[in-house]
Amino acid sequence: MLGVIRKTLFKNTEKTEGSTFMAIFVAGFAAFGGILFGYDTGTISGILTMPYVLKTFPNNGAYFTAHESSLITSILSAGTFFGALGAPFVSDTLGRRIGIMISCVVFLVGVILQTAAVAQPLLIAGRAIAGAGVGIISAIIPLYQSEAAPKWIRGAIVCGYQWAITIGLLLAAIVNNASKDIDSTASYRIPIAIQIAWAIILMFGMFFLPETPRFWIKVNKPERAAKSLSILRKLPDDHPSLVQELNEIKANHEYESSFGQGSYIDCFKSGSRQRLKMFTGIGLQALQQLTGINFIFYYGTTFFKSSGIENPFTIQLITNIVNVIMTIPGILLVELTGRRSLLMAGAIGMCVSEFIVAIVGVTVDSVVSNKVLIAFTCTFIGSFAATWGPLAWVVIGEIYPLRVRGKSIAVTAATNWLFNFAIAYATPYLVDEGPGNANLGVKVFFIWGSCNFLCIIFVYFFIYETKGLTLEQVDELYENCPTAHSSRNFVPSEGGFYHDEKNTVAPMHVENMSV
Repeated sequence: MLGVIRKTLFKNTEKTEGSTFMAIFVAGFAAFGGILFGYDTGTISGILTMPYVLKTFPNNGAYFTAHESSLITSILSAGTFFGALGAPFVSDTLGRRIGIMISCVVFLVGVILQTAAVAQPLLIAGRAIAGAGVGIISAIIPLYQSEAAPKWIRGAIVCGYQWAITIGLLLAAIVNNASKDIDSTASYRIPIAIQIAWAIILMFGMFFLPETPRFWIKVNKPERAAKSLSILRKLPDDHPSLVQELNEIKANHEYESSFGQGSYIDCFKSGSRQRLKMFTGIGLQALQQLTGINFIFYYGTTFFKSSGIENPFTIQLITNIVNVIMTIPGILLVELTGRRSLLMAGAIGMCVSEFIVAIVGVTVDSVVSNKVLIAFTCTFIGSFAATWGPLAWVVIGEIYPLRVRGKSIAVTAATNWLFNFAIAYATPYLVDEGPGNANLGVKVFFIWGSCNFLCIIFVYFFIYETKGLTLEQVDELYENCPTAHSSRNFVPSEGGFYHDEKNTVAPMHVENMSV
């Protein structure tokens, strides 16, 4: 069955020597970090509406104020912001693999504190620390996957990370629904403590997986790079095909290193093409959050309940199921249709869905508008899950040169979390009733719809098509294509490229180079 899917949906342009199974398995297992990421994000929505929590944690003993719910929800994103920015200090020195393992340790500390909490201060502290762990994971896993996966299935593998996030969100909704009526601390401790298992599985598994060959090239250890690539390709480390691939990586890194050592400043100053890449990554991650998706998953239960919908936990469960199922088309189509077309289709689908919800919500009676709210929330989630959810991580994992890849992805991931924090903190003030609040209710979907219209414009002007290219060929793409629209017709040089002393692009003849 897997062979049929591979031949039908994924065009394998790799050389036939060796095996790609190990590389796919290694990169695919790293996607498990998405379950940890998604589950942690999804638990809080249900926990804040549990009867026992409402009579125990709020200062007034009845309900969370907008300030309390904002702080408890958004503090995770504050931790993830700093965790993402700090990730390169681990991933660029100790390695991508060790970085993921360290993030699991940080996350475990935060989960233990949350599980022990019986009041807001410890719960908030635990969420901040757990957030730091999630931030490190979010910056390193797409990096690890992109550097380990074969080019013909790289996009689908990184999409698998987002699929794991949706599975984590769904598992959180299921566990929350099962424990919500327990009249004791078990109501929230069970869903929080389960996260310990996710972290241990990821940390234990990464212990046995290899480091990426591109990391070893970055730290000038070509022998280890050859060994790592040998494991991933299941070829002897002196095999001509493996030597050629390794030399392509090395040659491109040596050229990029001539611009600097890869500091955070270098992410923005290494020529107009690198600045374009940074703007693309930052804009893509910011707009992913501004689509309104985390409004549904952070505050969906509370919002559906305030809209008069019965069984909001059930609706939240349905939206999570849609999220999981609709990520699968994205995995299957990313290497068939490409990044650019899929992102454009998703932006249009999300924009239309959210404007329909907003318009119907302010013009039709509540019974009808609630049905529309549920239906088009699901079409919005489906559009997001198949496109902007996974592909934002795919694009940022591909477009940066090795010299600054770790730090560039960290900056873009931190941008994601910065906007995540801002939206999580501001949403209760925008939606809730009460003095000092905007009381927008369903009108908030006008804001999300407008942001999705910006997504359409952004894709057209800034998303380059990187389908089927090696990470080194992506550098060549940006050097040679003046516009995103023209990138669809790009044909890479055979064997990659190098730049001569006149800074012109020429084919790279790797057979004359040594590891």
